[in-house]
Amino acid sequence: MSQIFGLRFFFFANEHKPIHVHVVKGDDNAKIEIEPEIRLVYNHGMKKQDVRRALQLAEMYKDEIIAVWRQYNDD
Repeated sequence: MSQIFGLRFFFFANEHKPIHVHVVKGDDNAKIEIEPEIRLVYNHGMKKQDVRRALQLAEMYKDEIIAVWRQYNDD
């Protein structure tokens, strides 16, 4: 999907709801729910500052993430 600040954001086609993204940096990963609200679902090894930045980016690009999600997933 996208990479910024070394964080790679992506989701799979035909994903389950709620709308969410996976975030990877190196060998570490996290999952962020986008709807109904931005929230961290899990964090496997990412530094706090990277998680914080990922949450901020998810909030900033929430509308774009939802639009792309809907292109690849049944609503």
